Amino acid sequence: MAKIAVLERKCVGCGICVRSCPFGAMEMKDGRPEMNAACKVCGICVKSCPEKAILRLETRVDTVDKTKWNDILVFAEVSGGQLHPVSLELIGKARELAENVHFKVKTVLVGHGVSAFAEELLHYGVSEVAVYDDPALGYFRADAWASCVEDYILYAHPSVVLVGATSLGRSLAPRLSTRFHTGLTADCTRLELRPNTDLVQIRPAFGGNIMAQIITTNTRPQFATVRYKVMDAPARMPAPAGEILRRAIPKGVSASRASCVSVTPVPPKASISDAEILVVGGRGLRKESDLDMIRELAALLGGDWATTRPLVEKGWSTNDRQIGLSGRTVRPRLIITCGVSGAIQFTACMNGSDHIIAINTDPAAPIFEVAHIGITGDLYEIIPEMIRRVKEERGA
Repeated sequence: MAKIAVLERKCVGCGICVRSCPFGAMEMKDGRPEMNAACKVCGICVKSCPEKAILRLETRVDTVDKTKWNDILVFAEVSGGQLHPVSLELIGKARELAENVHFKVKTVLVGHGVSAFAEELLHYGVSEVAVYDDPALGYFRADAWASCVEDYILYAHPSVVLVGATSLGRSLAPRLSTRFHTGLTADCTRLELRPNTDLVQIRPAFGGNIMAQIITTNTRPQFATVRYKVMDAPARMPAPAGEILRRAIPKGVSASRASCVSVTPVPPKASISDAEILVVGGRGLRKESDLDMIRELAALLGGDWATTRPLVEKGWSTNDRQIGLSGRTVRPRLIITCGVSGAIQFTACMNGSDHIIAINTDPAAPIFEVAHIGITGDLYEIIPEMIRRVKEERGA
């Protein structure tokens, strides 16, 4: 790790370094150059200084003994009295990663009345389920729940901690990574584990234009959140295997200053993430009323409808019907995209679908790279014809 330093005793305040910086990362203050957050430590200022008053310093990075951090921990989320399906998906991925480095997979449960789920988790190939079950954990308080998970991490020393990218998980994971002064990668779409136990966390970056590979090399544990419907859940085993470890709640729970004033249940509502069949409208739709044929086709097929981000931004749809990084991730048995170009922000959140049919007038549209069946043509001709044929079949 490097940084730029200015030797004040040599600096004459000429300002050459400020003018030479291509990032605008230096500015003159009280006759002396200072770096701001834009500094990339490129070293151009070092070369340009005629007085040799600027140095590029290499700083030593403390490293962790990776042999003391083993196994993979999955935070098993219980919400609304049910085990969230993303927890099982994370267990499935954790088992796959653990095989390469001979790790065990462990889970942690936090809440009140969650002990019943511990036995169920043992049917999915985990070696240990740590349970923090107490009336004080009856509702989610980020600091209190973080104290429980922190307590178990300090006890078990897992190398990797996986958390579902749910509303609860997105609140919990950053607090945990901050407590351990380590890295956290959010909304991962792929995970790989190197032989040296470094977790390669892959997710779209720079507006979805690239797939970034992020590695936490010098600290442990390694935290990552993963969206629902991205990974595959393992098959349930007939007989349970593993053990249940009941843990006393740590002092951090009673020290929490958060309290529950009232609870307003959110009415249950169907999610496009759970749909088996989806018809998706994209930027190729000319007006809002054209969504009617998307809805009609979806209804005839016994599925649901969704949109891409441009239609949400136009006000034609709501965020809960959006597929993409800022919307939902889906893995239906069948998805039909209509007028969708296929930007990586969209495809990264639906390319795990069993069957993908894409309709687009542009034969070079990126959506055809992930589609199993591609139809090049006008959706205003193809969709009505599909509707007509489905109705004929239904009538027959």
